[in-house]
Amino acid sequence: MGEFWEALRDPNYPFLRYALIAGALSSLCFGVIGSYVVARRITYIAAAISHSVLGGIGTAVYLRHAAGWSWCHPMLGALAAALLSALLIGVVSIAARQREDTVISAVWAVGMAVGLLLLAKTPGNIDAMSYLIGDIHYISRGDVVLVAVLDLLVLGTAWLFHNKFVAVCFDEEFAALRGVQAKLYYLLLLCLVALAVLSLVRIVGNVLVIALLTLPAAVAGQLTKRLWQMMTLASAICLTLIVAGLALSCAYDLLTGPTIILLAAVVYLIVAATRARA
Repeated sequence: MGEFWEALRDPNYPFLRYALIAGALSSLCFGVIGSYVVARRITYIAAAISHSVLGGIGTAVYLRHAAGWSWCHPMLGALAAALLSALLIGVVSIAARQREDTVISAVWAVGMAVGLLLLAKTPGNIDAMSYLIGDIHYISRGDVVLVAVLDLLVLGTAWLFHNKFVAVCFDEEFAALRGVQAKLYYLLLLCLVALAVLSLVRIVGNVLVIALLTLPAAVAGQLTKRLWQMMTLASAICLTLIVAGLALSCAYDLLTGPTIILLAAVVYLIVAATRARA
């Protein structure tokens, strides 16, 4: 741990500070949105959205290098793909529930396939693994600013419509009977999931980000009784996991994304086993 704090102060490792700040900011977002996802039981949908992000990243990287579109930033492509996937899955889920699983699987697989193909065809040396499992070496000051903006947007929207989201998560039919536009707020919730995913893609990658979105919330859900308590604890757990993962990866030269996710899995298993014995 001492090496980690020394590295944070070292001017030669700005990406480490950026990763820590981005992770701290994203923890708040993940604690809130992850709690909604776990409560609504839409982890599979959230996973499809996170995996489809690679399609947008691959498209943006290809257009940037092959077509000369210098303005086409990978995170812009990721944003477009995430929102498009969220809306597509949400609309199909509402209109044709019997085909929901098929569409979710298709969005998941097609997004990954398109992204990998375009990254492979992009001229130059493009490291696809950095997008799949994350790489803190690529985190810049601009990424931190983007995460801060996403956090403000997601948390602000969640605060404004919290009661509506709670109604949609726990009793959508009753909410509709009370005059709440349940379908509209369900679509909005999926869009917030898409934005939340983007905030940590650079650190843990689009493949692993779903675990960090759901595991801290799942742990918090076993230790709390109210949703606000679950959100608060999930945010704290997420922050702790990110800091611990960064420290371990720095000390032992490990990949940061997988390290964070393995820590999350260990914590979840320990809490689940303890609760099962109680």
